[in-house]
Amino acid sequence: MIERIPDDTDLPELTLRGMLLGAVLTVVFTAANIYLGLKVGLTFASSIPAAVISMAVLRHCRGANVLENNMVQTQASAAGTLSAIIFILPGLLMIGHWQGFPFRLTAAVCGVGGLLGVLYTIPLRRVMVVDSPLPYPEGVAAAEILRVGELAREKGNGEAIAQGKAQAREIAFGGMLAAAVTLCSSGFRLLAESFTAWISLGAAAVRLSVGFSLALVGAGYLIGLAAGLAILLGLVIAWGVIVPWLTMQATPAADQTLPALAMSLWRQQVRFFGAGTIGVAALWTLATLARPMWDGIRTALEAVHLGNGAAPRTERDLSPRTILAVGLASLLVLLLAFHRFLTAADSGLGPLAYAVLVLGCVLFAAIFGFLIAAAAGYMAGLVGSSSSPISGIGILAVILVSLMLLAFGGAVPQLTVANEGKLAVALALFTTSVVVAIAAISNDNLQDLKTGYLVGATPWRQQVALMIGCVVGALVIPPVLELLYQAYGFAGALPRPNMDPAQALSAPQATLMTAIAMGIFHATLEWKMILGGVVLGAVLILVDRLLRRSGSGSLPVLAVGLGIYLPPTIGMTLVVGALLGHAVERALARRPAAGREEPRRRGVLLASGFIVGESLMGIVLAALIAGTGKEAPLALVGEGFEPVAQWLGLAVLVTVCFLFYRRIALR
Repeated sequence: MIERIPDDTDLPELTLRGMLLGAVLTVVFTAANIYLGLKVGLTFASSIPAAVISMAVLRHCRGANVLENNMVQTQASAAGTLSAIIFILPGLLMIGHWQGFPFRLTAAVCGVGGLLGVLYTIPLRRVMVVDSPLPYPEGVAAAEILRVGELAREKGNGEAIAQGKAQAREIAFGGMLAAAVTLCSSGFRLLAESFTAWISLGAAAVRLSVGFSLALVGAGYLIGLAAGLAILLGLVIAWGVIVPWLTMQATPAADQTLPALAMSLWRQQVRFFGAGTIGVAALWTLATLARPMWDGIRTALEAVHLGNGAAPRTERDLSPRTILAVGLASLLVLLLAFHRFLTAADSGLGPLAYAVLVLGCVLFAAIFGFLIAAAAGYMAGLVGSSSSPISGIGILAVILVSLMLLAFGGAVPQLTVANEGKLAVALALFTTSVVVAIAAISNDNLQDLKTGYLVGATPWRQQVALMIGCVVGALVIPPVLELLYQAYGFAGALPRPNMDPAQALSAPQATLMTAIAMGIFHATLEWKMILGGVVLGAVLILVDRLLRRSGSGSLPVLAVGLGIYLPPTIGMTLVVGALLGHAVERALARRPAAGREEPRRRGVLLASGFIVGESLMGIVLAALIAGTGKEAPLALVGEGFEPVAQWLGLAVLVTVCFLFYRRIALR
């Protein structure tokens, strides 16, 4: 394996060709993520596919190197992640406040949120990337892929070339296997995407599920056993305790099955329980990181007096002066955006109330966004960007900003009373969209900085690449959203009469957050679940502290909250990967110490290959869906094949896990 590029080696990183390639990938990945997110509520991390494509393209260019490829994936991943804005903005059309996506306002929210997300995580780089034990599964996977690509480029070094080819085979094997499974499931529909069994205990319903995503198996392999068991605990709490208890208390609607009732209760109530646990765990994370965050800020300020050139190349962040200038400019644009938003709404507020409202929303977005940046980065480090619940952060943000506006409405009733409070709901959604953009980029930034740290990149150049990606993405997102809205419409918001509602994009997260905001202003939101999650989170934090003090291990509370909040087909698949990693580690522990490192590295590469293969095939399938307008253009079977497809998918998952174990632990 090649060594990390040393500090005294200054290779080309931010190149014109790299930025142009990154811009092209930005457009492609952003469009694909927006479509899939609005269609099924899921997006994919674009850093790994971007790294693979960059290496394939730039290998034909003279002077290309691992750091240049790293910058391309950094830029493209930022814009792909920024597409998480779709989890909230369509709500403005669903309530009838917007009739389309105004380019300037939408681009401003995306761009400013992205830039602030980059700036807020700069002081966290050392404490959460360099000195942190967090696994950062996708960041590590991207670094391994970049390293293997660099080894394959080396000339005249027979041992390096042989090593590079052997490692490339692991990635290729994992990638082709995952791509084939994804094609057979999401494409041909010969394999189901998950297996679900329902157990009825009287009026109680218990769900047992596992997904067949090899990318999630790979991510679970990389996150480790502690996080995997914590997610499993969250799944047991949600589907073994809360959901059965709620189904026993609830009365099904006419013709509603017990599984349908259980799913409805999980979506409408139990996910709020998980959001409460995530919220209190995020606050605890912020409290534990407060001192290191301050030390990082102080170190950055001290660097001003020493000069940026005094620090080693791999320790140079953007200067505090640059951070301050970009931050102030971003806040000014945000002020103008909120001013334009309220002006267009014709709020009828007096000048003083208007000014206080604009300033309050901007400060909320800026301050809460700063606080949530650390929590979002921590979650990305714990379970990866793809599995990090940005929509959960959006739920917390929309609750808090709605409560703030509700209090404001007590003094200025015009905001919450006029037109049934539609303006207040719209303003809550608009403010939350900024927070979601900040959280999404914070989530992605630290993952990319981990990749850069492992390969020896220059941090400030990566931060510039991330900003470029945010700006390009902000310009791409509005027209793509407008195009999809005009073509399909959203659930409850069709642009033209006589359109088929069955073809509308569901935008599930936007629908949920809109319902939350309206529930707060109309006093119909159920608070018991959120408060219950907060109490559970506080208890689990105490348990975690006791375990750490006794030396008995740890209990990642955020991971427990994720297990409650995430769909079980995602959470359980991460658990499968974590258990697979533990089984491999136990087998390797029986070997002499000198013989463990090489198979461990091959395990990481094979898991990374799973993520690569599924990501690339996901992009191909997304392009086919968008091009044909059909949900399943390659389907070879109908819905009646689903029961057989579930068992076939389960058999394939078990077989793949066995092959993984045999290839790494027994070879």
